[in-house]
Amino acid sequence: MAVAPECQRKGVGSALVRAGLDRCKQLGFGAVVVLGHSKYYPRFGFSPSTRFGIGCEYELPEEVFMVLELLPGYLRSASGTIKYHAVFSNV
Repeated sequence: MAVAPECQRKGVGSALVRAGLDRCKQLGFGAVVVLGHSKYYPRFGFSPSTRFGIGCEYELPEEVFMVLELLPGYLRSASGTIKYHAVFSNV
């Protein structure tokens, strides 16, 4: 997600995150992962994925790869590595 600099600090990003999470819930997803700013996403309930035994295929600081359970307990017995679609390899 990105918000144009002139639109930042006006609630646009927060509205986008909330709308995205609401849509994920409507679609029945149990959890969401995000690679993002460690001070931004926790305000929506995201926490480091290592708490759930989940890692990322990329070498990253632990605090920037986060997960949010949309269904409580959904990740209780989860573990493994999140792999991104190949299109992300060139980013």
